[in-house]
Amino acid sequence: MESYRTEEEQVEALGRWWDENGRSTVVAIVLVLAGTFGWQGWQRYDAQRTASASDLYQQMLEAAAMAQEGVVTAAPVLRLATQLRADYAGTTYAQFAALHQARVAVLGGDLEAAEADLRWVLGKADSGSETALVAQLRLARVLAAQGNTEQALALLVPASAGKYQGAAAMARGDVLAGVGRNAEALDAYREAQALVQTYPAQLNLETLAAKLQSLDAASAEGGA
Repeated sequence: MESYRTEEEQVEALGRWWDENGRSTVVAIVLVLAGTFGWQGWQRYDAQRTASASDLYQQMLEAAAMAQEGVVTAAPVLRLATQLRADYAGTTYAQFAALHQARVAVLGGDLEAAEADLRWVLGKADSGSETALVAQLRLARVLAAQGNTEQALALLVPASAGKYQGAAAMARGDVLAGVGRNAEALDAYREAQALVQTYPAQLNLETLAAKLQSLDAASAEGGA
């Protein structure tokens, strides 16, 4: 900093500096403080929203359990799920709610609604997240049930299935077997069987073994 010979010169210099920079300095300090308190306020607001969404999701799960037991219909489940998606669309709870809505739609035979619900999840969930991968697998089965075989198979490429590669291989086998492409289905089931060691919790081993046995037998008869 430049050296001044008298106190008067220092005072004058300080005055000039304040005129030139004082206001911007105050503004900067105010902005920093506002940003700090604003961030803390947002964190509190976000935590409150998350808690509210969690409570609503818990209510939905309880309603779903009652509906499954036949105590009530699925209407309360759908109402709460719709509320979650409308009011808390940015939360994971809303994505879970949409997965429930898709399941209810499939059980009711409304495949178009199920497809819309699952595509909504894929549009909201982080790419490659567990929620997105589950929605992708379920969407593939819905598309296959609608007769959109190639679209379904495009969603079941192992490279895009992440840690759900075993489940994707088995689903691919189901889709192929459903349209009579048995040789390809057999390859997919064998791939799923090979993935069992890596992804044991994803597959029903008895079901997979039965499908393999059935297609092996059909292949043997066809070759005889």
